[in-house]
Amino acid sequence: MELLLDILGYFSVVLHGTIVALQAAVIGGCVFAVALALPYAVHLGDVSLVGVTYRGIALAGALLGLALLLSLSIRVSALLGTLPLDGGDVIGAGFVTALAARAGLAAAISCLAWRRASVAIFVVLAFLLLLATLGTSHAAGRIDDRAVLALTTCLHILGASIWIGGLPYFLTTLRRVEDGAALAWVGRRYSLISMAGVAILMLGAAGLAYFYIATPDALYGTAYGLMVTGKTALFAGLLLLGLGNYRLVERLRRDPATPILRLRRFAEVEIGVGLAIFFTAASITSLPPAVDLTADRVTWAEVTERMTPTPPRLTSPDHADLAIPALQAKLDAEAAAASARPAPAFVPGGGELPPRNAFDVAWSEYNHHWAGLFVLAIGLLCLAERTGRAPWAKHWPLLFLLLAAFLFWRSDPEVWPMGEIGLLDSLRDPEVVQHRLAVIVVIAFGLFEWGVRTGRISSPRAALVLPVMVAVGGTLLLTHSHAIANVKQQLLIEMSHLPMAILGITAGAARWLELRLAPPASERAGWVWPICFVLIGAILLGYREA
Repeated sequence: MELLLDILGYFSVVLHGTIVALQAAVIGGCVFAVALALPYAVHLGDVSLVGVTYRGIALAGALLGLALLLSLSIRVSALLGTLPLDGGDVIGAGFVTALAARAGLAAAISCLAWRRASVAIFVVLAFLLLLATLGTSHAAGRIDDRAVLALTTCLHILGASIWIGGLPYFLTTLRRVEDGAALAWVGRRYSLISMAGVAILMLGAAGLAYFYIATPDALYGTAYGLMVTGKTALFAGLLLLGLGNYRLVERLRRDPATPILRLRRFAEVEIGVGLAIFFTAASITSLPPAVDLTADRVTWAEVTERMTPTPPRLTSPDHADLAIPALQAKLDAEAAAASARPAPAFVPGGGELPPRNAFDVAWSEYNHHWAGLFVLAIGLLCLAERTGRAPWAKHWPLLFLLLAAFLFWRSDPEVWPMGEIGLLDSLRDPEVVQHRLAVIVVIAFGLFEWGVRTGRISSPRAALVLPVMVAVGGTLLLTHSHAIANVKQQLLIEMSHLPMAILGITAGAARWLELRLAPPASERAGWVWPICFVLIGAILLGYREA
């Protein structure tokens, strides 16, 4: 169990992001039922929307309960497997009680939704679920201002649930309702609900920022502040999409014959960006608040120095000069002299950070810079193809396969196929797992997109693989970290990851809109995502670790 703690820690962050999203869908669904589905049935005499909403709540509640039980099992197993504790000590822990209560409430909401119980019961249970979330929040661990922090945390979660958690139900409604007047009523009603959710969310966010960040330098000087900055950028993008939908809803009110295709497509993208925000929130909750980290903050001078462009590193150091291979060679020589079995230079998941030297830094920069050349070339070829003057450029997705091969071979030099650590053993290291996932994602959208571009794959859904995988890759990059002991150096590295993650999510959203919207809006979106690739390539070319 001790060797699995690192990978379980990373998996817990991903699982927590899933839990945050599912809980928002449960609470948001309850609010949607009260504020829109039931009034819709009364106003227009159509009860079908109530049934669809209840089924959505039931499904989200069931999945939430299972996810919470899985999270609880992982945490309890980790404690029992690594510390001298008995079951009674662990079961009495506060987080166990909070997670178990949330799982029970989620299961109750799911069961009652299937039975279409009174909506008043849903409201009460959703409120209790919201309160139970405080047991595993930062607010529960504070000594000062606990009541105020609990209130602001509740407001923040409630606002996000109302706005983002209600989006799937709104999209389902748009697909079911065909009458223009009914659509105008639904759109106006949901706009009011969303605006209330945004106001509540921002009120809670302001309070959390005041208590957990406090000073402007914490926004760039700490990991917590940096992730909040990224979350704010995604939130701003979501607001722009919401503004576009609001303007369309107002036109729909004036003219019920207004096409609503853009309303649906923007709602689809809003759901995707909302999921990215939830996973960012999960990463934030795994970090200590910025106000608690007064030492080792990154200064603005250090940020500007690191971000100053330098020529890319296009020559690689020798593999034998890297810290782990060099140490392993030394241990092998010592063991051979003593006729003993050599000790491993590094054990993935052993709780120790891998040794690093200047050659490791050069190796990583070389990898990022060459990856940047690949991505830059992909973006430029995409733009060339869009001009219609370079039909041969349609084969640009094949560069993704070359990039995947490059990443597979070089991203983790201490493990197979370059190093002595076996593939299965290496999967205990979160960084290795993330790199392997990145390779799979790159191969997937490279193959599918090449098939689409060349006509080898005719299914319209195959074209959606690229935007989905690019957005997933950007979201996973928000959870990516390097195993570096120096906190400042790690944060400075993450500063380059953050804009790439946001650009990746933006590229996925733009490609999705290009495929799902009608001209001329689709054509405009078609220029955005290649530009995002160019910018990601430029950032990778400027990547530095020292």
